[in-house]
Amino acid sequence: MAEQELKGKTFLVTGANSGIGRATAEALASRGAAVVMASRSAERTLPVIEDIRREHPGADLEFLPLDLASLHAVKESAERFLATGRPLDVLINNAGIAATPGVTRDGFEVTFGTNHLGPFLFTSLLLPRLQEAKRARIVNVASRAHARVSGIDWNMLERPTRSVPERLRMYGVSKLMNVLHAAELARRLAGTGVTTYALHPGVVASEIWREAPWPIRPVMKLFMLSNEQGARTSLYCATAPELETVSGRYYDASRERTPSPSAQDATLARELYERSEAMVKRVLG
Repeated sequence: MAEQELKGKTFLVTGANSGIGRATAEALASRGAAVVMASRSAERTLPVIEDIRREHPGADLEFLPLDLASLHAVKESAERFLATGRPLDVLINNAGIAATPGVTRDGFEVTFGTNHLGPFLFTSLLLPRLQEAKRARIVNVASRAHARVSGIDWNMLERPTRSVPERLRMYGVSKLMNVLHAAELARRLAGTGVTTYALHPGVVASEIWREAPWPIRPVMKLFMLSNEQGARTSLYCATAPELETVSGRYYDASRERTPSPSAQDATLARELYERSEAMVKRVLG
């Protein structure tokens, strides 16, 4: 691929200071893209930016603070980006957590809040800037784990999970939401020039599993892909010319796949979108 093939394009990658997000950001920068690296920690992200610049001199990289577990913080982050006047061609909703106990600052189950509700709001607030681009994309990093659950138990979303199996189930539910979100956005954005994609990155040895119980975590990582391998499908969905005219599809190993029956449920996708809007409004007013 040409070194500067993405020059003039701006990508915003969440969770970009480690794991798949870092690998994605570096690959985009190596191809000439401007990359906004969004994460909670400046302390962890700024050294990553310097590392990438050493490897790719002149790389256009910028840090954006983003805490997906707080809707007020998400709103502030989106407003901060919009105030820069930067264009936005591709939003990659990559950040996520798994097997984590607790609730967000707003009282939502923490995996649901971080993996779906925060990205839902962030995407909604950035949509006007995306729509200014001639062609724009929204890429949701989901997981094959979405197929391990059927439907959504709405009662689980505003209380902490009680056990490791329940936390793993909530992870699957949050990934189902990522697929449904992309599908519903595709329906709502038809004809606007903004297209959407959801994907399974592979089973990757990334920081997402940092809260998994210790006896499980090292064994899991023995069978996982590298972050660079995991970033390939994200990069495909974000940049492949052949995807320019399709939207709302699901990808695995850089190929279109059929998601689970629940993920194809248009009524559920619409309900999730409407419930998410109501939750955000309840918190932000």
